[in-house]
Amino acid sequence: MNKKTSKKIREKILEMVAVSRSGHIASSFSIVEILLALYFNILKVNPLKPNDPDRDRFILSKAHGCSALYTVLAQRGFFSEKILDTFCQTGSILGGHPERGKVPGIEVSAGSLGHGLSIGAGIALAAKRDFKNFRAFALLGDGECDEGSVWEAALFAVHYKLDNLTVIVDYNKFQASGKISEIIGVEPLAEKWKSFGWEVAEVDGHNEAELVKILGKVPLFEGKPNAIIAHTIKGKGVSFMEENPAWHTGIPNSDDFFLAKEELR
Repeated sequence: MNKKTSKKIREKILEMVAVSRSGHIASSFSIVEILLALYFNILKVNPLKPNDPDRDRFILSKAHGCSALYTVLAQRGFFSEKILDTFCQTGSILGGHPERGKVPGIEVSAGSLGHGLSIGAGIALAAKRDFKNFRAFALLGDGECDEGSVWEAALFAVHYKLDNLTVIVDYNKFQASGKISEIIGVEPLAEKWKSFGWEVAEVDGHNEAELVKILGKVPLFEGKPNAIIAHTIKGKGVSFMEENPAWHTGIPNSDDFFLAKEELR
């Protein structure tokens, strides 16, 4: 994919949020390239067979960023792009958090932070015990790493040598109410994952080529789970949304919408 595609995805997210009056636009903007790298280069998935038992499993643990995931799934062919226009509207399959069984390609009903990695670890362990080759990928928010359940799952994954499990941390340095460093600091984040026994790599989370290169190498070390720290910008692509906590749940008014549209063209 290319920067033009990333802008197209962000423009669609902007439209979906503006029409539905549902927030989390900045959280969705920060993960666009990560999702494009996964769905178009890394994940072994088939949109025509979304329940193939040998498919890789992807879990959006920071599920409030689901408008980005829906848009990429539609782009990949899991469902019609026309359905995106119904986002968060009455009767739509596309809710404010993704639901398994409603949306093709969604593996887990998510929304309560801190659960995705545990689920991914269970999936990865099941693959090992069933002698299957599918892998599990979980995308976490950096604020989500405040949750103790994340670190329980980290210990579990190392104990069972789940090298078929990859966690990607959307490290945009912000959570709902402000900077990570001012709320509950997580630094040194990479060293924390290493100290738990994970093999760790850091990457520019908006450089799709770099993401594909590092994700294409997993497992990074035999017998160790993989942690990819993706350095991103919350609200990436629209200058007045970037690194502005107000846009965690903010809804664009008409002026915001047209200004953002201009920047994304």
